[in-house]
Amino acid sequence: MDRLGGLGAGLAIALENFFPPLPSEVILPLAGFAAGLGSFTLVSALFWTTLGSLLGALGLYGLGRAVGEERIRRIVDRMPLVDVADLDRTAAWFHRHGGKSVFLGRMIPLFRSLVSIPAGVTRMPLWRFAILTAGGSLIWNTVFVLAGYHLGQNWTRIEPYASGFQRIVIAVVVVAVGVLVVRRFLRRRAQSRDLER
Repeated sequence: MDRLGGLGAGLAIALENFFPPLPSEVILPLAGFAAGLGSFTLVSALFWTTLGSLLGALGLYGLGRAVGEERIRRIVDRMPLVDVADLDRTAAWFHRHGGKSVFLGRMIPLFRSLVSIPAGVTRMPLWRFAILTAGGSLIWNTVFVLAGYHLGQNWTRIEPYASGFQRIVIAVVVVAVGVLVVRRFLRRRAQSRDLER
């Protein structure tokens, strides 16, 4: 942090979008701690980390836009236990609630990165995506940077709470996916029995 300054913190946060194992919950408080030591200013820490969040998200948005809905449909059509109708429902839901998803998704571990891809696939207007991403990222980054700034050398105390929150999110996602797969499997089994009759 001392060597690379605010720019380095922003670069680390941009990379976190592509490599989620790089935890923003550690990078951001460390940036706040460095700002508290005078390595760079608090405003600089917030500016660079939010810019890094935006640039990383734009990269994933571009990827989603390049892949496009038609290619995603072809991929989904070949996947077991997944229907193209599910994709259509998800896309329709995202068209209705995509703005909230992008904004709030920037404050949820795991979804922080992933939410950019459907925004690109559904071709959310770039200006809208950028504003929502920057706004959501600024709130998330401010909370963690200020925590590191005020906690000083005790900035590492944030990590266990952030990790616990991340584990809860992952557990909820795993359970939801498990329920979805089981329901889909049972529905397909019932359909094949009906066809046999």
